[in-house]
Amino acid sequence: MKNSFKELKLEELVQKREELRKKYFELRFQAVVGHVENPLMKRTLRRQIARVETLIGQRGAAEKR
Repeated sequence: MKNSFKELKLEELVQKREELRKKYFELRFQAVVGHVENPLMKRTLRRQIARVETLIGQRGAAEKR
């Protein structure tokens, strides 16, 4: 899963980031309500969002050159 984002284009990465953020928000909401099946999923989603953000930054910088 770590390297599955490298093949995506910039537009796909932005879409994936929004999808991951939505999942993370829903998971946080479930945690507040009290029902979380996998509490470690928050960490996984945060890290995936960070990976996508990094790739977006790298691709954005490469396009500006």
